[in-house]
Amino acid sequence: MFSPALMSDAERLIARLRSRSWKLATAESCTGGLLAGLFTEIAGASDVYERGFVTYSNAAKVGDLGVGLGTLLRHGAVSPEVAEEMAAGARRGSAADVALSVTGIAGPGGGSEKKPVGLVYIGLAVPGKPAVAHAFRFGDLGRSAIRLRTVAEALAILERAISA
Repeated sequence: MFSPALMSDAERLIARLRSRSWKLATAESCTGGLLAGLFTEIAGASDVYERGFVTYSNAAKVGDLGVGLGTLLRHGAVSPEVAEEMAAGARRGSAADVALSVTGIAGPGGGSEKKPVGLVYIGLAVPGKPAVAHAFRFGDLGRSAIRLRTVAEALAILERAISA
């Protein structure tokens, strides 16, 4: 289902999280559960992977993660502010120590000049720090490629955060 490289990265991250006794939660929009699927593809991940939220609609972002309606109205669902609030909400709404979030435009439609197809924000919430968002402009690579590149970048962000 997932490439050997993604599987290897996920296995390594699960081992690192386990060594820190940290739990992980994910909050996904444009990836639609791919991060959750990848982590749960690894045998034994249940002692590290706490839960996943697939919040594709704005109502789900508000209701499940506590994203502010004002934030959505001011900045739109695809914004660093929403990615940060999604990550913080996933951490707050779970027993996780660290949370990743993803929001973006995977295409083929839905893009604009300001927010083109391939624009993705990945949020990260870790203990003792405010949530942060990382921006990516993958370009119009096609829906599947954008979603998989997003998963790979999310893993890299998590790797840096837990290796620090």
